Amino acid sequence: MHWIKERLKQRFLIWTVAALSGISTHQATAQPPEIPRIGERLTVEQVSAFADLALKGMDTEYPNKPSVVLTGPESIVAPREIFPAFYGCFDWHSSIHGHWMLVRLLKLYPDHPRAAEIRARLDEHLTADNLAREAEYFSRDSNRNFERMYGWAWAFRLATELQSWEDEEGRRWRENLRPLESVLLERVHGYLPKLTYPIRTGVHPDSGFALAQLLDYARAMDAADLEELVVSRARDYYLADRGYPAAFEPSGEDFFSSGLNEADLMRRVLSRDEFAKWLTAFMPELGVDPNHRLHQPVEVSDVTDGKIVHLAGLDLSRAWCLQGIADSLPESDSRRELLRAAAESHAATGFSYVFSGHYEGEHWLATFAVYTLTGVGTGD
Repeated sequence: MHWIKERLKQRFLIWTVAALSGISTHQATAQPPEIPRIGERLTVEQVSAFADLALKGMDTEYPNKPSVVLTGPESIVAPREIFPAFYGCFDWHSSIHGHWMLVRLLKLYPDHPRAAEIRARLDEHLTADNLAREAEYFSRDSNRNFERMYGWAWAFRLATELQSWEDEEGRRWRENLRPLESVLLERVHGYLPKLTYPIRTGVHPDSGFALAQLLDYARAMDAADLEELVVSRARDYYLADRGYPAAFEPSGEDFFSSGLNEADLMRRVLSRDEFAKWLTAFMPELGVDPNHRLHQPVEVSDVTDGKIVHLAGLDLSRAWCLQGIADSLPESDSRRELLRAAAESHAATGFSYVFSGHYEGEHWLATFAVYTLTGVGTGD
């Protein structure tokens, strides 16, 4: 961790000099919050800084990448007209996981000085009418592939977060979300039985990430049929996997490790002992060789490039996978220590890019940071 701290001190000096001199830089021009560690309670300043990024983005309609199918001239409308709840943050999935992050922060820090402000903004977006209109869009046959399955996964994560929250407004938002949730459940049940092969990629369509979110959702909702479907598909896709080619990761614009996403899913599917054996066969050097490629955080060469900055998200998503994998191994497993150290170094590196001052990363990276730092999917 020493080299991480030294590098971050250097980066802070760049931020400070740039701010004082007015020099343009690809780094932040305002002091970022102190870097937290995985599992530590966030400070008031850290919570506020994360919330600021989502609050700024949720009503930022442009720039926008709607990725919609145009079925006629009537389809050419403003993003807010298509998605009245989730029109900001550049794209639909970033908007919905930004909303999830705000809910998560409210749940964990209900007495935060800005809680009322956050609640008010969420209440403007998560209305029954807005979410009914979102559901109507997803229900059209021409849109059945829209946000499959990355955006769907974040919608289910939002539902999971709201389901366990004993809060009057949270319960109202939970009910308002049900029409969209219902449509997406129909889509999942129609799609997964037909998905013969998993999608293995370092970006949005990766099956391992989506199935992990779905499995957490199914268990939170006591949806036995969905749980059975997801577990069955996970076993079909991944149980026989051996010798993952980690040397091919990362690609230049990954924000996921497909291999670690797979392991993060299978830890949810298998018992501790079964998982330990499976992991040995799947990634023999993970948690064993300190120089293993997946133990090393990655650098971002240009935070102003919307694709290259994906690598900051890769650091953060790797961190939550490595932490979850370590926690799921038997307590006597010697791999746990190295995996946790790798998770910390990835989280610190990824966090250093969250507050870059550039919308290319700031519209979404805070979500990945909060997911990592607050232990989502690990029995939270």
